[in-house]
Amino acid sequence: MVNKLSDLEITNSPAGKSSPAQTSVERAIGDLRRGALVILRDAPNQAAAVVQAAEMTTSMGLKMIAQITGSQPTLAITRNRAAAINIFNQSSNVLSISLPQSGGPTFIHRLSDPTFLGDPDNNDSKTLEIDKLTVIPESVGGIAEKAIQLTKYARLLPSTVFSRLPLADINQLSNFKQDNGLLLVETTSIDTFAKTRAQRLVKAISAKVPLVDAKNANLIAFRPVDGGDEHLAITIGNVDISKPVLVRLHSQCLTGDLLGSLRCDCGDQLRGAIRAIEEFGGGVLVYLAQEGRDIGLINKLRAYNIQDLGADTVDANKHIGFEADERIYAPAAEILKQLGIKSVKLLTNNPDKLTQLSNEGVKVIERVAHIFPSNPHNEDYLKTKAIKTGHLF
Repeated sequence: MVNKLSDLEITNSPAGKSSPAQTSVERAIGDLRRGALVILRDAPNQAAAVVQAAEMTTSMGLKMIAQITGSQPTLAITRNRAAAINIFNQSSNVLSISLPQSGGPTFIHRLSDPTFLGDPDNNDSKTLEIDKLTVIPESVGGIAEKAIQLTKYARLLPSTVFSRLPLADINQLSNFKQDNGLLLVETTSIDTFAKTRAQRLVKAISAKVPLVDAKNANLIAFRPVDGGDEHLAITIGNVDISKPVLVRLHSQCLTGDLLGSLRCDCGDQLRGAIRAIEEFGGGVLVYLAQEGRDIGLINKLRAYNIQDLGADTVDANKHIGFEADERIYAPAAEILKQLGIKSVKLLTNNPDKLTQLSNEGVKVIERVAHIFPSNPHNEDYLKTKAIKTGHLF
């Protein structure tokens, strides 16, 4: 039996060949990020729509959507973003706003982006004349909700401009997409994307990288077969997988990890985890590409602008349209499984990590507290995490 991680042969996971469904979502992410249009088809409900990320909307894009579908585009925003601009409807996760004839790109950007033109709206509902807009609750799990999920995967603002296709065009969708040169994505592929992408991680390469606080360290890079974000496993010292392994799940934070930002405690947690694992004698730090609780660097900086106006870290994310935390830990669980690790002692203050990792089949034997002193810049941030997201300090 192999007990030492250093003796373990890490194979290219159960991924196999590329998945057409998975690849279509990856391609759609790239298309949306460069401002292109895509078609979403919700086959069970016989619905389809042409979609563009609201953040990337231009006059030409709006014109193309109208020409392709024969109808005026609609703006879809999340319930959180709607509440931020004083549109309250608790019956739906997503609301669509009918765009007036004068509702061009600037109008759309102001509705979807609280930091548009560097001027966070902060109660901009009066100048937006919210009460004159036609707002429609979208069905839970409907095509508008799937479109917004796709923009989240693209790490763009969670808002889309879309227009539904007539039924006649849906029935001829193969010819339609060929004639218009647009990528077609099935909504079922979006539903399974995050979990499937995690399950299709493969080891790309490993290398010895001595660290300041852990000379005997090895970096193992993992990436999905179909493309997407790369994650790292940093193995430190002697890792005995026959016993519970000391593990830290750390979400990437460029500002804290690399630049030493004082707005968060991420840099302290990263370096502190490496020291703790070294002192323990060995373990693993899984470094996840989940910047800003997985909203991406640009959206995290947008949230910082909102915080500077007085919002806390949770409300800032919601003001932009996201949930307080968008992360899932299926990739971390898959990496640990590929390393042969079945049980862990988890370095964390976040109870959600304990729950998600356990639900993904990795047994959490113990939570190891991971607390560092605050500073004048992150005191309120840490208090908010304790009060609003249940962090255990």
